[in-house]
Amino acid sequence: MGPLAVLPVFFPLEGRKVLLAGGSDAAAWKAELLAASGAQVHVYAEDLSSSMEKLLLSGSVKGAFVHHKRPWALDCFDALALAIADAATDAEAKAFYCAAKAAGVPVNVIDNPPFCDFQFGSIVNRSPVVIGISTNGVAPILGQAIRRRIETLLSPRLADWAQLAGKVRERVLERLQPGPQRRRFWEQFTELVFSDREASGAEDSILDLMDETAQCQGADTGSVTLVGAGPGCAELLTLKAVRALQGADVILFDDLVADEVLELARREAKRMMVGKRGGRESCKQEDINNLMVDLAKKGKNVVRLKSGDPMIFGRAGEEIARLRAEGIAVSVVPGVTAAAAMASQLGVSLTHRDLAQAVRFVTGHSKKGDLPDTVDWNGLADPVTTTIFYMGGRMAGRISDQLQKAGRSAQTPVVVMAGITRAGEKHWCGVLGDLEAGVAQLDTLEPVLIGVGEVFVDDSVSVSDLVREDPQVLELIAK
Repeated sequence: MGPLAVLPVFFPLEGRKVLLAGGSDAAAWKAELLAASGAQVHVYAEDLSSSMEKLLLSGSVKGAFVHHKRPWALDCFDALALAIADAATDAEAKAFYCAAKAAGVPVNVIDNPPFCDFQFGSIVNRSPVVIGISTNGVAPILGQAIRRRIETLLSPRLADWAQLAGKVRERVLERLQPGPQRRRFWEQFTELVFSDREASGAEDSILDLMDETAQCQGADTGSVTLVGAGPGCAELLTLKAVRALQGADVILFDDLVADEVLELARREAKRMMVGKRGGRESCKQEDINNLMVDLAKKGKNVVRLKSGDPMIFGRAGEEIARLRAEGIAVSVVPGVTAAAAMASQLGVSLTHRDLAQAVRFVTGHSKKGDLPDTVDWNGLADPVTTTIFYMGGRMAGRISDQLQKAGRSAQTPVVVMAGITRAGEKHWCGVLGDLEAGVAQLDTLEPVLIGVGEVFVDDSVSVSDLVREDPQVLELIAK
């Protein structure tokens, strides 16, 4: 977990006494917020703004207001949960702060951070669901903008569903076993929350769901989800991938998975690195398979988090076969594969219709650590085929030689990329004859992706020029 500017905590105030010194508009907003949380808000002020006066007259839906028509004093700090002030001067702010500290009461002086033990953030209210947003005081307007974004994402129905969850919670504790069984129920409950259903009238369905979960055979067996983490940037994850991470008990991740992706996982989830890198000491595939099986049989919901897409050079086939053989439920969440990310980063269409009619993905690293023996080099030499070599950095020289032997021109455009979509992204553009030198020039320990084909032509050469200069390409496109 990365460093936190502040610790987000939620403070129950129902029935508790809070001191609010000041009768300004700023103090009125704090008074309304505190009373909405159930506090008994004691307002000390001789003069009230129109907003504060109106608020005190109208009252609160939950808490209460008590107006003391005098300034605050040292005798106001007894038995307080919080003390808040809108101070006119730094001298008053300091005096209020010192009085609160002497009484052992957490204090906030509005818009005066040096005299604050805590801050008020922006709030999204779907009570009992409450979301607080803080920018640590550096950008309040940004916090408000974030709140507006979240408001548009969360249905007002969320409050009704959360209240229903509280209503059935005791029955869940009585009816379902701790661990996987309860988690399975709450995951299904959550799916209903984010459906289009209304919470009103859904209690009978929820109780039926609880009974089904309690009677479910194999309730002690977990599941495995193979999740594509994409090339690195966390914003490229799918919503389904994020949901899987947030529902996991254990996450087995590659060492290529970015930290910001792992940050999206459930905090309580155990994280285990099972990295595999070509040419380096790493976990054996059979050991990873055994670990997934063992964890699932213990009732854990396991996420196997893989960079890119699990189904493209991700050993997913071997893992799925083993899990199914053991009778373990397995599902797959696709991810953005490195080739697609490369194309997006470069602004290049891999299937530009004037330059390519096919795309091939080829592994540059077989089980033996070499190029596969079965590569169709003649097919890859087709001038209207775009070829992407995964994990091909160490084999760059041989890839270049084999393609040229099969008839691909040494002047064919190529691109080499590493760390795609990450802060340290590197790329080299050149021609096939210089491929090995280009990879060496990147000087990286990251896995390398190699793109070969006319679509990677330098921007300074137009597509029409390229076609005119290569009759073979023109002839094949015409076909």
